[in-house]
Amino acid sequence: MSTTDATGSRSAKHVPEWLNSPAWYSKPSHPLSPALSRAQSMVEKEENKPINDSVEDEKFENEERSRQVEDHPITGGYFDQSNSALGENARSVLASSPLNAPHMPSFPSHQSDPSSSFLDGKGSKKTTSGAMRAQAFATELAKKRVHIAELQRLASEGIPDSGGVRAITWKLLLGYLPKNREAWDAEASKRRAEYAAFREELLINPSEVTRREGDGQAELYSTGGLLPRQEISHGDHPLSLGTTSLWNQFFQDLELVEQIDRDVKRTHPDMDFFSGDSDFSHENQEAMKRALFIFAKLNPGIKYVQGMNEVLAPLYYVFKNDPDRENMVHAEADAFFCFVELLSDVRDNFCKQLDNSAVGVHFTMGQLTALLKKHDEELWRHLDTVSKVNAQFYAFRWITLLLTQEFDFPDILRLWDSLLSNPDGPLEILLRVCCAMLICVRSRLLAGDFTDNLKLLQHFPSVDVHHILKVADEVKDRA
Repeated sequence: MSTTDATGSRSAKHVPEWLNSPAWYSKPSHPLSPALSRAQSMVEKEENKPINDSVEDEKFENEERSRQVEDHPITGGYFDQSNSALGENARSVLASSPLNAPHMPSFPSHQSDPSSSFLDGKGSKKTTSGAMRAQAFATELAKKRVHIAELQRLASEGIPDSGGVRAITWKLLLGYLPKNREAWDAEASKRRAEYAAFREELLINPSEVTRREGDGQAELYSTGGLLPRQEISHGDHPLSLGTTSLWNQFFQDLELVEQIDRDVKRTHPDMDFFSGDSDFSHENQEAMKRALFIFAKLNPGIKYVQGMNEVLAPLYYVFKNDPDRENMVHAEADAFFCFVELLSDVRDNFCKQLDNSAVGVHFTMGQLTALLKKHDEELWRHLDTVSKVNAQFYAFRWITLLLTQEFDFPDILRLWDSLLSNPDGPLEILLRVCCAMLICVRSRLLAGDFTDNLKLLQHFPSVDVHHILKVADEVKDRA
């Protein structure tokens, strides 16, 4: 696998003004919209209900939720909390929820349909507004035990941008947080302490280690009135080639550090969050560099492959913009572990030794080709026989980078809502989305030759991401 082809040259994608607004990374001044509080009328019942994950109970919950949503329509996105009978226990649960932080940023709705559909408990489609979807998430995330299947269903239709809902949901979908809500704090603290230990152990500066040892020797000499003399062993000498030498390891890691540094600086150059000149932007870059370096050190079989920075970017971005300050401060650690969880499903595509195996990236591209042939044989034949555009010329980047280079950043977040919530794993829906992308531009592909089609697919045009996801669902339904 050629890592140099992982990203390729790209024309700058349009970034909406609001995405580069300081509001993304500054504390907002207005209170939380009461729309999320709409869920409170159902929490008392959920708090006192025994935990039962049976199919019949889940079906009953879905039907009950659908009935309650219909009985209490939201007008103007607000809910009169004075009419809500809420027990003290339920109030304490909601008060401690990150969804009910005293402030939340307000952003334009960029990737979610204002009116999207979902399946109710009876399997029929309902239409839900953005406020009602936010309420549905608040209800599910406020439970003592989150039902992952229900959360996957909600997330597949798009996660609300505000209130830190996407950050919490992604962590649950990736298995970083447990289903039991009461264990969230303990598990997060454990993981964050683990990451702090990784930083202490793996981010080694030999000069700093030598200085600390020298300080220790100086303390011993200070009581005797003797001048301190620091002895440097052969293994600690900067020119040492010993396998246990910190300096030797430091110089071996320099090439890795420089490669990561180059790639991170190229991450979304049109977004101030990643590539601005502010201290905040530089802080984000350093955090991503550390996380990628630690991953490479802990995974010597894969190490770092060009493009991993693009896969880490959405995770870090979402977690860093969590309105809960504690979560925001630990965005680096949280993003690292979620990055590890995500790559566990697609890591074979990054392993060069497996490129031509039954689990490598070439096999995955073959699966995409077979999927296209099954659902649009005419288009497949034109690409394969007439214009001779091999899937490797465009799908390699699509698959390895999880479509992070093909769409505007808001659309990437929406696509990832569906990728991370897919019950069959991200790779299954990723192939369907890639197939849908080809089908959505079929008329242009059928009319183009090799040069035209190669340019089109390497610089994918602006297509409504919701339409692509709809076509991807149709591909699954016809399977």
